[in-house]
Amino acid sequence: MDFLQMFHELSTPSALATLALLVGLELVLGIDNILVISIVVSRLPAAERQRARIIGLALALVMRLIFVAFAFQLVHLTEPVLGSLSIRDLVLLSGGLFLIYKAVREIHHVVELKDEGLNISAKNAVSSAIIQIVLLDIVFSVDSVITAVGLTSNQITISLAVIVSFVGLLFYAGPIGEFILKHPGLKILALSFLVTIGVTLCLEGMHKHVDKAYIYLPMGFALLVELLQMRYFSNEKRVAAKTDGP
Repeated sequence: MDFLQMFHELSTPSALATLALLVGLELVLGIDNILVISIVVSRLPAAERQRARIIGLALALVMRLIFVAFAFQLVHLTEPVLGSLSIRDLVLLSGGLFLIYKAVREIHHVVELKDEGLNISAKNAVSSAIIQIVLLDIVFSVDSVITAVGLTSNQITISLAVIVSFVGLLFYAGPIGEFILKHPGLKILALSFLVTIGVTLCLEGMHKHVDKAYIYLPMGFALLVELLQMRYFSNEKRVAAKTDGP
């Protein structure tokens, strides 16, 4: 299919509906990315966090568009290369294990108050954060691009969905990330989500399908409970301040 034909097909109602579906799918999967980015940059100085986010997301966007360009070749990554495991499976397994390691390690640091208040200012720390953002995005990209190919063969549609979703990520990653970092309870909850996502990636790599609804619904409920608890403590402080006032 040539590009002129792809552009022509993009103007059809079915193609626009597919584009909207892909954008929604990418944004939902982007929740994982926002949590990963928030944790990866958490140890950087506040002034460096946004720069690491922007550079990391920009490089990740380039990598994902390269994946889209070779989208139909990526489908062959599902063919077994090591026993019953394919390259896709190995990528998901390695990414899931790293995510579990990273999240558990950060939970330990938060709970034990290790490096509390310590900001890492070295340039290699920023570079390390950017590399981690890109590598973990590659893990998420492989699965999402293969899923997108199953919905449409129009690479322009997939590319537009990727670009639109990344603009949304770029806009929301900063505020959401900073909000999480300011509240230890939310940070631990986000890290727990990452452990769950890591386990899910490992299961997917071992051909054990996990319905995402069983992951995101409990996450959403836990987040709602945490937000209500934060609201309660906020109101409690406000009432106490009024009571202790003149």
